[in-house]
Amino acid sequence: MPPHHQLASQWAWADECHVIENRAQYREKFAAVSPILADVMTVPSPEAGFYLWPETPINDETFAKQLLERAAVKVLPGRYLARDTPLGNPGENRVRLALVAELAHCVEAAERIAHAVRQGW
Repeated sequence: MPPHHQLASQWAWADECHVIENRAQYREKFAAVSPILADVMTVPSPEAGFYLWPETPINDETFAKQLLERAAVKVLPGRYLARDTPLGNPGENRVRLALVAELAHCVEAAERIAHAVRQGW
Protein backbone atom coordinates (compact mmCIF):
# COMPACT_ATOMS: atom_id res chain seq x y z
CA MET A 1 0.00 0.00 0.00
CA PRO A 2 1.42 3.44 -0.88
CA PRO A 3 2.61 5.49 2.11
CA HIS A 4 0.01 8.24 1.58
CA HIS A 5 -2.76 5.60 1.71
CA GLN A 6 -1.26 4.24 4.90
CA LEU A 7 -1.21 7.70 6.48
CA ALA A 8 -4.81 8.37 5.47
CA SER A 9 -5.89 5.00 6.83
CA GLN A 10 -4.02 5.57 10.08
CA TRP A 11 -5.68 8.98 10.49
CA ALA A 12 -9.17 7.60 9.76
CA TRP A 13 -8.85 4.67 12.15
CA ALA A 14 -7.46 6.86 14.94
CA ASP A 15 -10.61 8.98 15.12
CA GLU A 16 -12.99 7.54 17.73
CA CYS A 17 -15.03 10.72 18.25
CA HIS A 18 -17.52 9.92 15.50
CA VAL A 19 -17.89 6.38 16.82
CA ILE A 20 -18.70 7.64 20.32
CA GLU A 21 -21.17 10.18 18.92
CA ASN A 22 -22.89 7.59 16.72
CA ARG A 23 -23.26 5.15 19.61
CA ALA A 24 -24.89 7.87 21.71
CA GLN A 25 -27.28 8.76 18.88
CA TYR A 26 -28.32 5.13 18.40
CA ARG A 27 -28.85 4.66 22.15
CA GLU A 28 -31.11 7.73 22.07
CA LYS A 29 -33.06 6.34 19.10
CA PHE A 30 -33.50 2.92 20.72
CA ALA A 31 -34.66 4.57 23.94
CA ALA A 32 -37.23 6.67 22.07
CA VAL A 33 -38.53 4.07 19.60
CA SER A 34 -38.58 0.85 21.64
CA PRO A 35 -41.31 1.89 24.13
CA ILE A 36 -43.58 3.08 21.31
CA LEU A 37 -43.34 -0.27 19.55
CA ALA A 38 -43.36 -2.31 22.77
CA ASP A 39 -46.97 -1.25 23.34
CA VAL A 40 -48.04 -3.28 20.30
CA MET A 41 -45.20 -5.70 19.47
CA THR A 42 -42.47 -7.73 21.14
CA VAL A 43 -39.26 -5.77 20.57
CA PRO A 44 -36.03 -7.36 21.82
CA SER A 45 -33.37 -4.83 22.81
CA PRO A 46 -30.19 -5.32 20.79
CA GLU A 47 -26.79 -5.21 22.46
CA ALA A 48 -25.28 -3.36 19.51
CA GLY A 49 -26.02 -2.16 16.00
CA PHE A 50 -28.70 0.10 14.62
CA TYR A 51 -31.49 -2.37 13.84
CA LEU A 52 -34.57 -3.39 15.77
CA TRP A 53 -36.12 -6.79 15.04
CA PRO A 54 -39.71 -6.68 16.35
CA GLU A 55 -42.00 -9.69 16.07
CA THR A 56 -44.85 -9.18 13.63
CA PRO A 57 -48.47 -10.05 14.39
CA ILE A 58 -48.76 -11.66 10.94
CA ASN A 59 -46.47 -13.08 8.25
CA ASP A 60 -43.45 -10.78 7.95
CA GLU A 61 -43.72 -10.35 4.17
CA THR A 62 -47.39 -9.47 4.40
CA PHE A 63 -46.71 -7.15 7.31
CA ALA A 64 -43.98 -5.29 5.41
CA LYS A 65 -46.15 -4.86 2.31
CA GLN A 66 -49.21 -3.73 4.25
CA LEU A 67 -47.16 -1.41 6.46
CA LEU A 68 -45.84 0.36 3.38
CA GLU A 69 -49.37 0.69 1.99
CA ARG A 70 -51.07 1.69 5.24
CA ALA A 71 -48.43 3.76 7.00
CA ALA A 72 -45.82 4.66 4.36
CA VAL A 73 -43.09 2.98 6.43
CA LYS A 74 -40.62 0.67 4.72
CA VAL A 75 -39.22 -2.28 6.66
CA LEU A 76 -37.50 -5.45 5.51
CA PRO A 77 -39.07 -8.86 6.16
CA GLY A 78 -36.80 -10.78 8.50
CA ARG A 79 -36.98 -13.97 6.42
CA TYR A 80 -35.09 -12.15 3.64
CA LEU A 81 -32.04 -11.89 5.89
CA ALA A 82 -31.81 -15.44 7.20
CA ARG A 83 -31.62 -18.93 5.79
CA ASP A 84 -34.18 -21.64 6.21
CA THR A 85 -33.04 -24.32 8.63
CA PRO A 86 -34.61 -27.60 9.74
CA LEU A 87 -36.05 -25.61 12.65
CA GLY A 88 -37.46 -22.88 10.40
CA ASN A 89 -36.28 -19.44 9.40
CA PRO A 90 -35.04 -17.39 12.39
CA GLY A 91 -36.13 -14.16 10.69
CA GLU A 92 -39.67 -15.38 10.09
CA ASN A 93 -42.37 -13.19 11.66
CA ARG A 94 -39.88 -10.41 12.34
CA VAL A 95 -39.01 -7.28 10.43
CA ARG A 96 -35.80 -5.30 10.40
CA LEU A 97 -36.12 -1.64 11.28
CA ALA A 98 -33.05 0.46 10.55
CA LEU A 99 -32.81 3.42 12.93
CA VAL A 100 -30.56 5.41 10.63
CA ALA A 101 -32.79 8.43 10.02
CA GLU A 102 -32.92 11.47 12.29
CA LEU A 103 -34.45 10.83 15.71
CA ALA A 104 -37.70 12.65 14.89
CA HIS A 105 -38.19 10.54 11.75
CA CYS A 106 -37.52 7.32 13.66
CA VAL A 107 -40.08 8.30 16.30
CA GLU A 108 -42.64 9.21 13.64
CA ALA A 109 -42.11 5.87 11.88
CA ALA A 110 -42.53 4.01 15.18
CA GLU A 111 -45.75 5.90 15.88
CA ARG A 112 -47.06 5.04 12.41
CA ILE A 113 -46.18 1.37 12.90
CA ALA A 114 -47.87 1.28 16.31
CA HIS A 115 -50.97 2.97 14.90
CA ALA A 116 -51.14 0.49 12.01
CA VAL A 117 -50.81 -2.49 14.36
CA ARG A 118 -53.52 -1.09 16.64
CA GLN A 119 -55.84 -0.83 13.63
CA GLY A 120 -55.54 -4.59 13.26
CA TRP A 121 -54.38 -6.91 10.55
